[in-house]
Amino acid sequence: MTRAVVISLIIIALSVAVTLYYYPHLPDNIPSHWNAAGDINGYMPKIWAVSLMPVIALLMMGLFVLLPKIDPLKRNWPAFRKYYDGMIVVFVLFMSYIHMLVLVAGLGMDYNMVWFMVPAISVLFYYTGILLGNARRNWFVGIKTPWTLSSDGVWNKTHRIGGKMFRASAVIALAGMAFGEWVIWFVIVPALFTAAYTVVYSYVEYRRERK
Repeated sequence: MTRAVVISLIIIALSVAVTLYYYPHLPDNIPSHWNAAGDINGYMPKIWAVSLMPVIALLMMGLFVLLPKIDPLKRNWPAFRKYYDGMIVVFVLFMSYIHMLVLVAGLGMDYNMVWFMVPAISVLFYYTGILLGNARRNWFVGIKTPWTLSSDGVWNKTHRIGGKMFRASAVIALAGMAFGEWVIWFVIVPALFTAAYTVVYSYVEYRRERK
């Protein structure tokens, strides 16, 4: 069991412990969905609402542990494994943070979900950029196009620029908080542009390499 898995299990256990402590004080139905403006627009029975994020975090952590073991290109994983392990912890922290926000809403605190989610998403974007910038060719993690998977050179170039763009997207998302209700577009647009650009970039680099 790696240190990342141990840390992740501790985080999940703490989330469950906090949930069990406050569970008797929660109403039968608690907020579980927010719209793009950050307002509540959906509720869920509390047993499901407080179970969802810890269960997803646990299942995803198990999947993250499995992927390096079944990848046909597992020989490349040691080169970026520490960054991948870091992503496991960051992801579990992200899910636990969302879980705490749901729990707090269930306890009656009124807040705008978007304003609390954007900083967390920015952290997730930024660390994704770090992981991408260090990832080596594999079948599960990264910008997987036919062209990156066919060439180490194309993979490395695409992931270097993709990593920088994801980190830039994180900064843009945070800056978007200065624009009030428009902040959601500062999160979505840079992420979509990065995804589209890196696909096209990988194709162009592959064609250039073939020539």
